[in-house]
Amino acid sequence: MSTPDGSDPSGPNASGPAPGPHNGSWVAHGRRRWIAALLALVLAAAAVVAVISLNRSGSEAQPAATQSESPSTPVTPSETPSDTPPAPAPPPPPEPIPELPPVPMNVLVIGSDMRGVARDAAAHTAATGEAMDHRSDTLMVVHVPADRRTLYIISINRDTWVDIPGFGGGKINAGLQYGGIDMTTQTVQQLLGITIDHTLMLDFGGLKVLVDGLGGIDVNVPVPFQSTHDTGHVFGPGVNHLDGQAALEFSRERYAFSDGDFQRVRNQQVLLKAILARLTGGGALNDVNAVRGLVNFASCCLTVNKGFDPVQAAILAYSLRNLDVNAIGTMTLPTAGSGFVAGQSVLFPDYGAINAVGAALREGRIGEFAVP
Repeated sequence: MSTPDGSDPSGPNASGPAPGPHNGSWVAHGRRRWIAALLALVLAAAAVVAVISLNRSGSEAQPAATQSESPSTPVTPSETPSDTPPAPAPPPPPEPIPELPPVPMNVLVIGSDMRGVARDAAAHTAATGEAMDHRSDTLMVVHVPADRRTLYIISINRDTWVDIPGFGGGKINAGLQYGGIDMTTQTVQQLLGITIDHTLMLDFGGLKVLVDGLGGIDVNVPVPFQSTHDTGHVFGPGVNHLDGQAALEFSRERYAFSDGDFQRVRNQQVLLKAILARLTGGGALNDVNAVRGLVNFASCCLTVNKGFDPVQAAILAYSLRNLDVNAIGTMTLPTAGSGFVAGQSVLFPDYGAINAVGAALREGRIGEFAVP
């Protein structure tokens, strides 16, 4: 409201009674009440915040199990132990491989010189009696003593002139050509006067696949040479790591040596020892599953006698798990010189020495002849 002269009576120049003691006291008292209310509000807010903070820290400090025990706390399905997927059951233990009886064993190893599949050729001969064009490039009797801690390898030179049962006189390698595995086995049994328990045959292609499947082998080359076959591989002195092709050339070579087949036979013994070292290295034959896998793999390359199924092969392999490769003894069956029969270059057998070797095999004394 303004005065007649237009001035505002409530302004700073307004005239009127000066504030008395009652008016000033009311103003001061109103201000104090407002401040007190504001302080009370701040304190109340602080108290609420403190309570909330205490509750929150207390709930976080509670273990999960306490929270789940509260009936007012809902439990989600994912937190329910019964809904957790069960852990997968452990695989069953591998079926154990039976132990072989503690008796000695003779295994005949045949290396066919066939470029094709020797297994098919041997099966054809067995079924029809028809001769097939392959011979024994390698013949070894592997004697396994009862304790299975070492082996003895007795090589028979392929040109040894013998009596082949059902055929007559001929080089011993011809038994495979005319009568397959069975005739070759019978010939060796007759020559040495022993029983062959199992026969294994490997051809050129099978040897390559076997060695490559093992990741190669380490061969300690006794006489350095360059192969006259296929790739002309050079074999330096000392340890050579060979793949399948190089291993085949190593086992076949004879023309690079002054004593021809005799050094080839020694090289074949070295090769077999290297394969056995690779098979038994690192305790591989202690693993039952590894043994079964090895047998399944080798079945692609090996031809065996009837009755020597994968189960029997696994039992034999497992029995060699403690084999000391460095103790393997080797020898070549004695001969009495070379000559010619019917235009063929042959080696004549030394029957006296051969009979002694046969007796040592039968009596468990072959270590007297075969040396590491």
